[in-house]
Amino acid sequence: MKECLRYFFGAGTEPEFALFTPAHFAPIVLLIGVLFLLYRYREALRESPHETKVRYVLAFILIICDMSYYWRLAAAPWLSGGPAESLPIGVCGWSVVFCAFMMVGKSQRLFDIAYFWLLTGSLFALITPTPLTYCGPTRFRYYQFWLEHTMGYVAIFYMIFVHGLRPNRRSLVRSYCALLAMAVLAAWVNHMIPGANYLYMARPESAPSVLDILPPNYGLRVAIIVAVITAMFGLAYLPWYLKDRKASAKAAK
Repeated sequence: MKECLRYFFGAGTEPEFALFTPAHFAPIVLLIGVLFLLYRYREALRESPHETKVRYVLAFILIICDMSYYWRLAAAPWLSGGPAESLPIGVCGWSVVFCAFMMVGKSQRLFDIAYFWLLTGSLFALITPTPLTYCGPTRFRYYQFWLEHTMGYVAIFYMIFVHGLRPNRRSLVRSYCALLAMAVLAAWVNHMIPGANYLYMARPESAPSVLDILPPNYGLRVAIIVAVITAMFGLAYLPWYLKDRKASAKAAK
């Protein structure tokens, strides 16, 4: 039993997860299915007497998903890279925390940050889930990763479909400034701690990643990351901008 648990909560020495395989696509397809069901039954959820309980359960799941990452490292310290890898400096983790508290309080401000962070920075984790290279479907980390990275989208679109929350221009600026603040912190930590690579700003990862196309030069790398994230923030807001323009055009007739 001890060896089984050590295997399940551990990591392999050889790559166990490959990009664009069933193990990669299955969680994404499942996420799309859940989002469709949220949209299909949005009215029923909104009018349900148990709607508050649903939000609280989702918030609980989100917190457990995030905390289980650190519980695993506490139980298996040989998996931790120390401060160079395990500090809570990351878009995905904080997005999940924000989503949990957003679900409890129906917070517009937390929605603003989580919406843009998930649809920009966290999106890269779905495209190239680098942390799973040595953790395939037989490992705890595989399921923890996908739950953490998909439940945030469930929370965001739940609030959009069921409660009608939406971003605006001020929320775009607020979220962007919050991300810049985290980027400055990550850059400082990367400089102070040898081997640290928070937000993947310092260097390319050893495992395959969408960021592999970036140059190794630090200044150029950061400049490109900032430009891409800025463009993605604009794309995330574009549907709402077009919706507002259409509504304004109708009102002007």
